[in-house]
Amino acid sequence: NQLSVFQSLLHSFALQHGDTIKSDPTFRAEFARMCNAIGVDPLAGSNVKGKSGGKASGKGSWWAQTLGGDVNDFYFELAVRVVELCRATRGENGGLIEVKECRERVGKGKGIGGGMDISDDDVLRAVKSLAPLGSGFSVIEVGSKQMIRSIPKELNIDQSTVLEAIQVLGFVTCTMLEDNLGWEHARAETVIEDLLADSLVWVDAQAPEHEYWSPASMGSDDV
Repeated sequence: NQLSVFQSLLHSFALQHGDTIKSDPTFRAEFARMCNAIGVDPLAGSNVKGKSGGKASGKGSWWAQTLGGDVNDFYFELAVRVVELCRATRGENGGLIEVKECRERVGKGKGIGGGMDISDDDVLRAVKSLAPLGSGFSVIEVGSKQMIRSIPKELNIDQSTVLEAIQVLGFVTCTMLEDNLGWEHARAETVIEDLLADSLVWVDAQAPEHEYWSPASMGSDDV
């Protein structure tokens, strides 16, 4: 059928351009989107096993079958580095880090070995590959940003609203939340206290009224 023809053509394309797929993050992201468009999940079956566990699902992932195990190993290594970074920064951001910041930090390789030439798409696929392990890692939308959540706790609607407000305004105060959202003081204070307890916001206690900032919404240019 037509789908089989497309998959055959995709396989031929992958063999022809394998080196570029492996080395160029932009090209790799576009190729992965081509795969998804015809229902091929490149990482399906890999179970993030790396070199030693490639036979766990029989034939390994489509990446491994078509381009060799080193592509699987690339995503395995990237997933490990993402996990390491999220754990190392959990005290700063409460387990919520922007995909862009993660990509930049892993790309620079600070504290976790040498850098990697990667795209946001690579980071998203690495996080997705962790799902079969029950790791608790997931990607969520907070306002206009994609964030990696490395803690199993779900954000409630009020918490998400406050983080979105901080993303737009830079910081919030309880008064700002009361005036702009029509919240009672107790509601605003409770949400802020919950976010503080989870290290998802920081407090500037020297301002006339306590200001609350999100480390995840601060620029990552200096990381």
